[in-house]
Amino acid sequence: MFKDVNSLIKPESVAVIGASAKRVSQGNLVIANLLSANPQKTIIPVHPTAALIDGLRAVSSPDKLPGDIDTAVVAIPANGVTDALIQLQRNNVRSAIVFANGFTPAEERDLRSFLDDSSIVVHGPNCMGLINANDQISLYPTRPSERLKPGGIALLAQSGSAAISVMNSAGAGFSKIVTMGSEFQVTAADYIHWLASDEFTKVIGVITEEITDPLAFAEATTLANEAGKTVVVLKVGTSEIGAAAAQAHTGALISNQDAYDQFFLECDLAIARDFDELVASLESLANQQRWTSGAGGIAVVGISGGQTALACDVADRRSVPLAKFADATSETIKRYLPGSIGTNPIDIGATREIDRMQLPKALDAVLNDEAVTGLAFIQDAQDSLNPRSLGSYQSILETYANAGEGSGKPVVLISPTGQNLHETIVEQFAARRIPTLRGLHAGIAAIDNMARGNPARAREWTSARKAHRKPSANQHSTAGWNFDEKSGVLDRQASADLLAQYEIPHVASIVVETKQEADSRAPEIGFPLVAKVVSTDIPHRSESGGVITGIKDRAELEGAMELIASSVSARFPQAGIQGFELQQDLSDHVEVLVGFTQTPPFGSLLVVGAGGTMVELESDRALRLAPFGVEDARKMVAETKVGKLLSGYRRLVPETDIEPLSRLVSSLSIMADDFRHSLGACDLNPVMVQKGSGHVCTVDTLFVIDRDLLARNQAVKGTKL
Repeated sequence: MFKDVNSLIKPESVAVIGASAKRVSQGNLVIANLLSANPQKTIIPVHPTAALIDGLRAVSSPDKLPGDIDTAVVAIPANGVTDALIQLQRNNVRSAIVFANGFTPAEERDLRSFLDDSSIVVHGPNCMGLINANDQISLYPTRPSERLKPGGIALLAQSGSAAISVMNSAGAGFSKIVTMGSEFQVTAADYIHWLASDEFTKVIGVITEEITDPLAFAEATTLANEAGKTVVVLKVGTSEIGAAAAQAHTGALISNQDAYDQFFLECDLAIARDFDELVASLESLANQQRWTSGAGGIAVVGISGGQTALACDVADRRSVPLAKFADATSETIKRYLPGSIGTNPIDIGATREIDRMQLPKALDAVLNDEAVTGLAFIQDAQDSLNPRSLGSYQSILETYANAGEGSGKPVVLISPTGQNLHETIVEQFAARRIPTLRGLHAGIAAIDNMARGNPARAREWTSARKAHRKPSANQHSTAGWNFDEKSGVLDRQASADLLAQYEIPHVASIVVETKQEADSRAPEIGFPLVAKVVSTDIPHRSESGGVITGIKDRAELEGAMELIASSVSARFPQAGIQGFELQQDLSDHVEVLVGFTQTPPFGSLLVVGAGGTMVELESDRALRLAPFGVEDARKMVAETKVGKLLSGYRRLVPETDIEPLSRLVSSLSIMADDFRHSLGACDLNPVMVQKGSGHVCTVDTLFVIDRDLLARNQAVKGTKL
């Protein structure tokens, strides 16, 4: 499943295609970097005419290279890349790094076609190569930052400039720096897989524009987590959902970024929202192991009530939970910090008298509390502190440092502003392997991320995807469904057949074309009933004036049909009306929205929330990536406002069984996954839930066929979902 990148990271022999005998090119800079750091490596320039390049004997073409070369740096223009790779593969070169960008569409097709079946492992294109700092190997087309030093951080970045920004900002050292570029073949998941067993790497940072293969990414991350290494992801860039999804209410409630966020959440990945958060998280995890035992939140301690309160505000905005201390912990805090109320955050400055001998006992109680996943000390540590202020802080700083040393849980010192840090304080805490971080936002993110990365979560996510896709897992199949000749909205009968295949109940209904037919057949449904327009040109019938409820008799039915036809014609004069649907009136039920949108490369993202005409204004939603079982569906429903309503909230409705709704949601998730290459979006709005019993049925369905979806999914290399 994973590409072997060992020959790229730890090559003993390197060929360089594109070095010049007359000027300094990218290839020459790679040679210079290799010679300056690791001259014992075998370095062979490739040049059509020059015998020597930078003092090294050259060969005239890739075909002339000796066998058993580990990697080749291909530093030539885009139009020559594929031919060069073909020659390298023919000569049994194990891997190659391609710097070039600017491929024409034809050149890109040729390169991708070659890479689909190649035996040579290819990194790039459009990248800046990689640096193995531990082994002093720099396959990098410029001079590395002077700040770069060996350490425990591995950084994978699709953008070379992003990698440079982190290199120039982080104080901790790096094990590996890999600029991924366009990832035509080798991806970040391949490197995470390799880094999971790298003895020098303590934490892995990933800066990505897109994840092409979520399943591989989750499995690689699981291996890293199991090895005690957290993967911290900074997702940059946003993307819109497809046009098909925009026709559905789910398109207004779901974005592609939601799919990324849900993937990170379900796999318990550590995430950063900007470079500051990423650097703070990487530096923290390079010094301390993550702590994922149990559930709870962080504790906040400081000598300023204002600073600790603001830290809690920041945590709340970032959805970082604060620990709720056990009663015994609170009593211990109050005993050793007179005047304290014993709750989180702890304002030491509010204590009547700080006993330097007793404070450590209070801090130990906090760190030993099972509800505490990590501890953040909030303390001014700016380099602008005058000597007197620094001296006055030394006693409390030493107490903090002693408490954090060897605590077994993540502990950080956060200076509340982004100003440069005082070197004395940084060194004081670094000696205890406690990171000193700049800024509340970055610091709170870091302490939260140090409690992320539970391997069981990512393992569970990948296992669930595989289990629900086994033929034995469900009896449903896309066999017999051919959407090649269809586009737009799925017609009523096909929608009903699809729901029936997945055992999703639909309200009793009939379709009539005339008033006379309606008059004769209305008793089949019974009054009161609902009349709806039938038109494949109208995705949302209520918004067109195409729905009238509470029809009590034949006379009202005739008037309702006239009004519907008039309203639809006025609002959508081009819409064709195929007839009128008569349904049982279920107005005394609770309305729930259930739907999905395809969000490549993650497949289908399900949404559950309050339904009806106010769905977008209500913005009540819970999300899950499909497919999933009934238990996850039950959790989804419970997360929503409508779920709380069904639980009997303030007796607004009787306590209602959510099991039938949960089964429906799970079934729809499996359908969404089965048809992930053809159905772009779906609204079941509303699903009517009977109060008390919880019996469910759909009354309005919208399935949108996306004819571009299959081609778009196939264009995403390596997609397994």
